[in-house]
Amino acid sequence: MQHQPGLTRAVLVLVCLAAAALYFARPPPIERVRALGYTSEQIRDSRFKLGRANTTRPVRAAFVILARNSELHELRATVRQLEDQFNVRHGYPYVFLNNEPFTNGFKQAMEWATSGDCHFGLVPYEHWAEPPWLDRVRAARARAVMADRVPYGGSKSYRQMFESGFFFRHPLLDDFDYYWRVEPGVEFTCNISYDPFRFMAENNKDYGFTISLREFPATVHSLWATANAFRATYPEFVAPANTLRWLTAPSGDYNMCHFWSNFEIGALSFFRSPEYLAYFDFLDRAGGFFYERWGDAPVHSIAVAMLLNQSQVHYFDNIGYYHRPFQNCPTDPDFNSRHCFCNPNRSMIHHADSCTRAWLDL
Repeated sequence: MQHQPGLTRAVLVLVCLAAAALYFARPPPIERVRALGYTSEQIRDSRFKLGRANTTRPVRAAFVILARNSELHELRATVRQLEDQFNVRHGYPYVFLNNEPFTNGFKQAMEWATSGDCHFGLVPYEHWAEPPWLDRVRAARARAVMADRVPYGGSKSYRQMFESGFFFRHPLLDDFDYYWRVEPGVEFTCNISYDPFRFMAENNKDYGFTISLREFPATVHSLWATANAFRATYPEFVAPANTLRWLTAPSGDYNMCHFWSNFEIGALSFFRSPEYLAYFDFLDRAGGFFYERWGDAPVHSIAVAMLLNQSQVHYFDNIGYYHRPFQNCPTDPDFNSRHCFCNPNRSMIHHADSCTRAWLDL
């Protein structure tokens, strides 16, 4: 029997494509070896404070912190300030996440700095790695083009989708209903005399912010069009009292406004909802996280504006917060003088690139 050259070549091509798909779907060899070498304590380690084992809090909530071991000293200063300004009176737990195992020194320092239980977790490989279908050559080319054009334009790690689509899926968050995102090096510049978690729960709020500003257009070239395509595909997911008008320029394009997500307090049920999961998967398949530089801030913001009613979103005007180079500083003179050590004249709400006044005018 004679072989047909065209058929043989077609079979070979299919075999090669299948082999390539299997190869790229697997973690690189070094990642597989490292994953096998992790101990159970490195993957998940919960350390409970004596006397708090049976403490009942009004809300099942936690601080969520994505950090590296090298950021220990920045984070320790941040956590001490957060404790002094708020948590020493409440003892809410902390969830620390890292794509590398935390060192014992890091864990011990965080235990000493906090009043609440500490949970240390490893981010699963599949929550951190590039998706198997990604065109890595195209992604690398995009990073090279953007390297000198926008902040973190050439960064590969900045494009990881963990904060956009995976943090709420981590097993360490399974026992919580609300989260407060904290980053190393930020400052809390006012005494917080009430419980923001309880405020969110009792007032049916799903998302809270302190700072809003505008994104670099080059980083989100196709994000708005992709989000609009999602909206057209799933019109039933759009909230009746949504705030998409806050994000829409007179031309109908994206005006680049977004909540600065390095501070956010939110309901995990929102991110775990079928609506948000469908939204993230839709964006994920478009590839813009890697082919452009879609950050979790505009991704979260568009989702909040589209999928939540305005009444479910809250501006924490009375929480003093600083993340270089911007800050939210309460502008009420009496409140500021009694509770804060920040300059209200430097609050982001006065900045030309702030979108908060436009939010308050909705």
